[in-house]
Amino acid sequence: MTSSFYDVTIIGGGPGGYVAAIRAAQLGMKVALVEREHLGGVCLNWGCIPTKALLRNAEIARTLRKGGREFGFSMENLTLDYAAAVARSRKIAARLVKGVELLMRKNSIDVLWGQGRVISPTEVEVALNAGGTQTLGSKAIILATGSRALTFPNMQPDGERILTARHALERREAPASAVIIGAGPIGLEFATIWSAYGAAVTVVEMQEHILPAEDAEAAQVLARALRKQKIKTLTSTRVEGIEAGEQGVRVRVSGPRGEQVLEAELALVATGVRPNSELLGLEAVGVETTRGWVQVDDFMRTSVPSIYAIGDLNGRLPLAHVASAQGILAVETLAGRETVPFDGNAIPRGTYTTPQVASFGLSEAQAQAQGLQVRVGRAAFLANGKALGAGENQGFVKIVAEEESHEILGAVIVGPEATELLPELILARAAELTPDEIARTVHAHPTLNEVVMEAAHGVFGKAIHGG
Repeated sequence: MTSSFYDVTIIGGGPGGYVAAIRAAQLGMKVALVEREHLGGVCLNWGCIPTKALLRNAEIARTLRKGGREFGFSMENLTLDYAAAVARSRKIAARLVKGVELLMRKNSIDVLWGQGRVISPTEVEVALNAGGTQTLGSKAIILATGSRALTFPNMQPDGERILTARHALERREAPASAVIIGAGPIGLEFATIWSAYGAAVTVVEMQEHILPAEDAEAAQVLARALRKQKIKTLTSTRVEGIEAGEQGVRVRVSGPRGEQVLEAELALVATGVRPNSELLGLEAVGVETTRGWVQVDDFMRTSVPSIYAIGDLNGRLPLAHVASAQGILAVETLAGRETVPFDGNAIPRGTYTTPQVASFGLSEAQAQAQGLQVRVGRAAFLANGKALGAGENQGFVKIVAEEESHEILGAVIVGPEATELLPELILARAAELTPDEIARTVHAHPTLNEVVMEAAHGVFGKAIHGG
């Protein structure tokens, strides 16, 4: 059956697809959105949102455990109910998903439940969940099907002993012990959650330091903090295989200490993602891919002019806010609006551990590797009154600027609420402001973002309270 013709059909209702649908509707387009499971995608249902809810519970749990020593209160028979924390996270996720459903109705977006497949540059066939198929004609098509956990033959998830992040979020009990494979944001956030509930956690990372995509100094600060939380990290260590049994898992690893076997209740595989592109019919219509990742230009256009690809599917940066931004960019481009090309160096990255790590643009090492002459301003949270009062004074702000022009090239923050502090620096870069102008901007006292101001002073050796 063929439906009426649409201005744009979007396959995938995650943070890229549903945001693109809303912007298209705002621009007066007739929009169809195809989703096979849940609106909000992995982020709202099984990723960003429920993990952040659990991390808040973990933060409170950790404070209660150490409160007697640092904050002067004590309690007897403290009980931490992990199932209640998970129930709270699911409730929050469900509330946000309902909000997205409301937005679809409010913006008169037709939502079709099923698996979408491109059958021509202007047609999408939907295998409906309720049975049968429906073909949608469309002037343009936006692919927003996201990604899923990357796994390997020697560590296949079974949902019981060997888990992906989605499996982990479905568990109603915290494990007594866990081996987490991969020390990126996902792996380290689960380490933070489970350790707060008493789990013995070991994180295994093949690269030289945890958070291998981030500034090495920031990673070192976080590694020290994790050790204080009794989270073990094994770097430069490769997983050779996992054996799952009734009582737990045996993870065989090799690294600087030679070969060893790590035993735990379960293992979490957090080694990256792979694109959900194999069911889209891309090869038949000529959409270019590389190892499944859809190739796009800086305006999200694929090799087929009427087809766009956004979010994790194009592999630029697998982050929910990237998908949303790319969705808006794609829609405004196909609508003929004046747009700005996608700039990966202006994208914030965040890891919601304790302390948090947030960054954008070039690190000091990356800038130097490109032959750039840089100046670096660094300021620590150690002397910040607000951080001391909160009992969270680990970490620093580091700003990397080009020496001659003073242009901000990038920044990294490791410390309390780092992800909330970073946007000031990204906005400054977008507005072509320099560290000098940030330093001259009066920041309220006492606040955490005084450390950002101090780092800006420090870029050219004018730090007031030292680096």
